[in-house]
Amino acid sequence: GIVLVAINPYEQLPIYEQDVIYAYSGQNMGDMDPHIFAVAEEAYKQMARDEKNQSIIVSGESGAGKTVSAKYAMRFFATVGGSASETNIEAKVLASSPIMEAIGNAKTTRNDNSSRFGKYIQIGFDKRYHIIGANMRTYLLEKSRVVFQAEDERNYHIFYQLCASASLPEFKDLGLSKYFCI
Repeated sequence: GIVLVAINPYEQLPIYEQDVIYAYSGQNMGDMDPHIFAVAEEAYKQMARDEKNQSIIVSGESGAGKTVSAKYAMRFFATVGGSASETNIEAKVLASSPIMEAIGNAKTTRNDNSSRFGKYIQIGFDKRYHIIGANMRTYLLEKSRVVFQAEDERNYHIFYQLCASASLPEFKDLGLSKYFCI
């Protein structure tokens, strides 16, 4: 298959804007510079041509930009699939509840808010190849952080948030007081 190696520049670049999406839309792989939009366009074209499911695997180290790359691919699909302004599918699919982020994110030496979740995102298209819905499944990758963390790293954010809120009246209702030194 096609492999794209990308790095996280840790800043917004103009290479992910709407005009760039349109530049890659309809192009053949290799006709333009390597880009997440080229990979997304190839998957989109093959889905339409072969009428078969396609997969894009985004993999990398902590802080590499996997979640951002997935957002850009979904923005591409929403734009070329005619859904970008109608449903804002990117925001709906990737909107994580603050509770889930607190439970699944931790401070690493590379990133203060690193997701420790794996994500599987399914995007559904209709017969005209417009996005009609999406489903995101998450699974916790680093259960070891519950009992251990490396030097200069923090455990999952939820533990620090619970400690900070242990003196609040609502905390008693959680039934966790016996686990915290308050």
